[in-house]
Amino acid sequence: MAANGNFTRPDGKQCPGYFAWPEGSSDSPGVVVIQEWWGLNDQIEGVADRLAAAGYRALAPDLYRGELTLEAEEARHRMEGLDFMDAASQDVRGAVAALKQEGGRVGVMGYCMGGALSVLAAVYVPEADAVSAWYGLPPEEAIVVERIRAPVQGHFGYRDSIVPMRRVDDLERRLEARGRSCDFHRYDADHAFGNEQGANYQPEAARQAWQRTLDFFGEHLGRGQAV
Repeated sequence: MAANGNFTRPDGKQCPGYFAWPEGSSDSPGVVVIQEWWGLNDQIEGVADRLAAAGYRALAPDLYRGELTLEAEEARHRMEGLDFMDAASQDVRGAVAALKQEGGRVGVMGYCMGGALSVLAAVYVPEADAVSAWYGLPPEEAIVVERIRAPVQGHFGYRDSIVPMRRVDDLERRLEARGRSCDFHRYDADHAFGNEQGANYQPEAARQAWQRTLDFFGEHLGRGQAV
């Protein structure tokens, strides 16, 4: 089942989103899915649908409030205009809370811009029980490792010029040095290798990363009842 709807942020404001959930599983684990810089498009809704098929309640918050684009320059402009701290601490945190109202543990995952916001969620959304970031990192100074409690997974491409491997390696070292649970994977792939509608789609890397994400959430959230 899937539907568009609203949920309440911690500040009381409403945020729109796309809800997808398995039949008859209102208390199954939940996952918040965070969009790329294009907006909440059908590809991201498809991720939520796949999670629902795997037995998870999924919610993708609409960070652009209905705005979409196919143009990279416009997408960059929208991303640069987004208040990342507000998106993480209000939209994403509100989405986690909305899923937790039904019970069960809740994870966060995101792609590109959403990957960066997923890492911020590990810092600023203490209710999140697990975080999986796909080829996205926020600025180093925003990653306050000391505040992270949830296990963090990452999926990154060796050929990614947007998220250089040195930053991935550095964050992994910082997490490990603080005794934080981290599960980082690297692929012979470019940025956005998991977007089946994009030019950099790499099917085998995407398949591996998806299965690893499901295994990660299965371990830390509990396994959904696949349909």
